[in-house]
Amino acid sequence: MWRLAGPIILANLTTPLLGAVDTAVVGHLPDPSYIGGVAIGGVIFGFLYWGLGFLRMGTTGFTAQAHGAGDAGELRACLLRPLILALGFGALLILLQKPIGLAGLWAMGASAEVSGEAATYFAIRIWSAPAALMNFVLLGWLLGVQRAQTALLLQVLLNGVNIVLDLVFVVGFGWAVAGVAWATLIAELTAAAAGLVVIRRSLRGQPGAAEATRLWDPARLGALMRVNADIFLRTLCLLTATLIFTAQSAQFGDVVLAGNAILRQFQNFVVYGLDGFAHAAEILAGSALGARDRQTFRRAVVACTLWGAGGAAIASLALLLAGPALIALMTSLTEVRVSAEAYLWWLVLSPVVSVWSFLLDGIFIGATRTAAMRNAMVLSLGIFLLAVWLLLPPLGNHGLWLSFLLFLAARAVTLGAHYPALERSVGKSARPSVGPGPAEGR
Repeated sequence: MWRLAGPIILANLTTPLLGAVDTAVVGHLPDPSYIGGVAIGGVIFGFLYWGLGFLRMGTTGFTAQAHGAGDAGELRACLLRPLILALGFGALLILLQKPIGLAGLWAMGASAEVSGEAATYFAIRIWSAPAALMNFVLLGWLLGVQRAQTALLLQVLLNGVNIVLDLVFVVGFGWAVAGVAWATLIAELTAAAAGLVVIRRSLRGQPGAAEATRLWDPARLGALMRVNADIFLRTLCLLTATLIFTAQSAQFGDVVLAGNAILRQFQNFVVYGLDGFAHAAEILAGSALGARDRQTFRRAVVACTLWGAGGAAIASLALLLAGPALIALMTSLTEVRVSAEAYLWWLVLSPVVSVWSFLLDGIFIGATRTAAMRNAMVLSLGIFLLAVWLLLPPLGNHGLWLSFLLFLAARAVTLGAHYPALERSVGKSARPSVGPGPAEGR
């Protein structure tokens, strides 16, 4: 578990580190609209890209099962199928960039100053869409074949280049929000090129070939589309909750929006760190299911759960002790620091509330039992919307944070109810890599 989780945690933490640097380099500029512009732009791309996050999650699940079954030909097909999808979706996003950008800015409802900065960010970064989506597939495939160290190196390359260029373009050249966007675009192109080279070299020594009949096999394509559709709907619900959180933050003014954006950056560190255990559960669960080994499946779940819970407790303690100092590092604007510190307690609680949903997501993705994930997330989003409607009027921004924590808790409870049936199904399916089985209750 640690052989997988350790590198994944390190790789994952480079992503929120990048977000923190993005925020910090504009957080010391003289107006909070720069922070808000990067935050709004980031949410729009988060909605677009993680809406297509099935390109990473579905790839890992199917690849892990093919790896566990020792099927070299299917491993190649598990790479090529989603790569074709990634290129197609990336080209579509570029073609539709104008209506997408206008719709995203309208949905966020931020001030004119913040919206102007976000529009600049969007107009530049959108051109890296094909590379960004290809990176999802490459990362998912590497994790599926348990090459976590290689995935770590590619993530370090992606985010390292981005961070260096942030400093050069924003601090050095004074490009402000445009500099952040250009840094991201160049980094995503660099990582995609490097990932293709690394995987091509890796596959040269593997037996088998990507046969056209296997690549376009109707049963496997159908399973891929079903799983991807379920993950898309699940992720759409998650991103809708995030978008609502950011949009409601904007309604409280630029200062509260900036303060919440800083707290969300710290929450991203927690999410990406704890996700290392979820990714380990995803890989090990998928491999055990491919090998039809229920005992190994159960042992993987127990190990990842125990270490994930311990990591969540440590994260909460670290945020409690270091929260105010970390906020001060992110911005020199007094009013933004005061706002962020006022709501820090909600951030302290979030790791121990959210870790269970992350772990369950990993287990169900690895097993490609995605209909249960979809249904649980739809129900959780409904609970979040009800909480926002009831709690925002009397509690303001405190009500918004409480609603989001209730959303995280609901995800764990609603998906956890499906776990016993999932464990009982391991070892019963004759073709686990083809797709969801009867344990989803469809």
